[in-house]
Amino acid sequence: MGTDARVRDRRAQRWSALLALAAAAAAALVLLVFAGLRSVVLLGVGLAGLAVAAAGAWCALTRRGLTRVLAGTLAAAAPVTVLLLYAWAGLLWVVLVSFALWALAVSAGGAALRRDTRPERTPEVRAAPPERPFLLMNPRSGGGKVGIFHLKEKAEQLGAVVHLLDTAHHEDVVALARSAVNEGADLLGVAGGDGTQAMVAGVAAEHGIPFMVISAGTRNHFALDLGLDRDDPSSCLDALTDGVELRVDLGFINGRAFVNNASFGTYAAVVQSPDYRDDKVRTILEMLPDLLTHQRGPRLVVRAAGTAIDAPQAVLVSNNPYRMGDPAGLGRREVLDSGVLGVLGIKVDNAAQAAGILRGRYGPGLTALTAEEVVVDADEPEIQAGVDGEALTLPTPVRCWIRPRALRVRVPRHRPGVPQSKPPMNWRRLRRLALAREHPAAGSGAT
Repeated sequence: MGTDARVRDRRAQRWSALLALAAAAAAALVLLVFAGLRSVVLLGVGLAGLAVAAAGAWCALTRRGLTRVLAGTLAAAAPVTVLLLYAWAGLLWVVLVSFALWALAVSAGGAALRRDTRPERTPEVRAAPPERPFLLMNPRSGGGKVGIFHLKEKAEQLGAVVHLLDTAHHEDVVALARSAVNEGADLLGVAGGDGTQAMVAGVAAEHGIPFMVISAGTRNHFALDLGLDRDDPSSCLDALTDGVELRVDLGFINGRAFVNNASFGTYAAVVQSPDYRDDKVRTILEMLPDLLTHQRGPRLVVRAAGTAIDAPQAVLVSNNPYRMGDPAGLGRREVLDSGVLGVLGIKVDNAAQAAGILRGRYGPGLTALTAEEVVVDADEPEIQAGVDGEALTLPTPVRCWIRPRALRVRVPRHRPGVPQSKPPMNWRRLRRLALAREHPAAGSGAT
């Protein structure tokens, strides 16, 4: 970046910080000027409404029958009641204006702080195109994206050997991938779901050859964190001719590779119910009360980084940690080569703890850790797990670990990339940025 560009960037950063501080001050002034001491009551009523709504939602999930109906009604009525109270007091417009100003302050502050951070990116290297790429494609994955985007034909035109999976009969994708390597394949790729991606990625890592992701699945979480185009999976095929290589971590659970995450507890139990596919909502509502109150299912104990999480209702172990401070970035990982697993444990035993979850990562019911190894034990010999979307039953204790930079991933040189995460709000830093004096560019002084 040139000197003039840096000056403009700093000036824009300063003005964004000034706007953030001014909007935050205005939000507070609107409350104080037009509501006076009642502004404290307004805030208290709003927080109480959120707490009641969260507690009602918890009771609705953990109870059945009339109690569930009443609790759900309470959860829905609480925020509406708060708004009606504001309107009755003639202060609804004050709340809305103050909220809008606060949202502006947070947005401008985030823009200013984002200029301070440079996103971490996995290093990429140029590599010669593969000579004998082998691709597995699931024609049913993602609603038939393989056929919609003509992926098989396009890949074959680029010199790849393509195997279309037989959706009517089970095929062992690990055996197919190993057979291809034995026959000389120097790249393995998958157009399919993340579960299939993970199993073939494990084979690629085992043999030290590149792996290629084609975003033809339903959710494409791994493709998202690699910065691939999820709207047009055919663009991923550009990696065959104009690609770069990334070195990323690979997670393992009892010896099986995973690229995204492994979940335990409530979610894993629900999705493995025989009735889940036929009636998802009814199955969830029927099973949740017993699962959330520990009347059904194993009692889990998670050990990671010297910390024990006893009896959590849900546990997520991820290949690199997920973003926590940015709601827009939930479900995304900043990097894929940090060398550690992310661990999220949720333990909520009553309505008060459910309300505390509103505090996010600082809530008492949420534990967020990073570790190189995680052990999930239980009071039963087997537990259910969801591994990259695949439902499994595993013997306890379940051991998860990570192999840093174990997987070579070939991606297109030109791709959308991973969106930068929102930095945590730091008002002291914003104040320093706003008060900073601008320095003239070098060489711009008087002659």
